[in-house]
Amino acid sequence: MASLREFEELLGRLSSAEKAQVLKWVVQDLGDAFPGIESRPGVCGGEPCIVRTRIPVWMLESARRQGVTEQVLLAAYPALRAEDLVNAWHYARAHAAEMDLQIRENETA
Repeated sequence: MASLREFEELLGRLSSAEKAQVLKWVVQDLGDAFPGIESRPGVCGGEPCIVRTRIPVWMLESARRQGVTEQVLLAAYPALRAEDLVNAWHYARAHAAEMDLQIRENETA
């Protein structure tokens, strides 16, 4: 893997259009990063969870769709913070099809 120094040298040789394309790729790559949400093999079947917990995002989203308020969720899961819910809602919105599938799969399990 190239070092940052090598990348910096390569970047200096790129045209403005090429730099713009690299920037577009970086932004797209970072756009799928959701702070506070992680998927790890062996934890909840690899499903996206709130960091520091084993609370899957699909479960929170399912509860929200059923009308459970954030206050109730925070009271029911003391490890959750308000910012965790914000991160979960952003993730769920960006991955709506994935959430629908996980909710269906877990409701029938």
